[in-house]
Amino acid sequence: MSEEAGANTGTAGGRKRVLLCVVDETEELGVAIEFAALRAKRHNSRVALLYVINQAAEFQHWGTVGDLMREEARNEAERHLQRAAAQAQRWSGQVPVLYIREGSSSDELIKLINEDHSISILILAANTGPQGPGPLVTALAGKYIGRLRVPLVVVPGNLSDEALDFLA
Repeated sequence: MSEEAGANTGTAGGRKRVLLCVVDETEELGVAIEFAALRAKRHNSRVALLYVINQAAEFQHWGTVGDLMREEARNEAERHLQRAAAQAQRWSGQVPVLYIREGSSSDELIKLINEDHSISILILAANTGPQGPGPLVTALAGKYIGRLRVPLVVVPGNLSDEALDFLA
């Protein structure tokens, strides 16, 4: 899988609007993907999925061990993306655009949004438990909100399929 796979074609200027979700290991991820995919299907848009490998700095200090760690992290990222892509494709009917980056989740997410001008909305799902919405939602809705050039849509992570279908 390449770092950035897929093409955006279809609407104004030969590009479809892209709805971006961040892939992680949270339970609420499926809600964000379903919402994005249903919305993309209804609005002739496309879903993109980003996975950020957070250990990039650690890899640089270990030489060959670091190379193995990076390869394992990349394989894990690809597995997560493939599962998420299958969900997005099932709900939207289209293969999503896939991205893998290394670094800080917030920083890499903002860089990607600034680089890819077809991205029109960032969709995240919030954890509904007592620990709060999650670190990425908290950061992006707080101190990073001014750095986003697209709207941030935060979907409650406990929405039913019926509610998602209605809202998307």
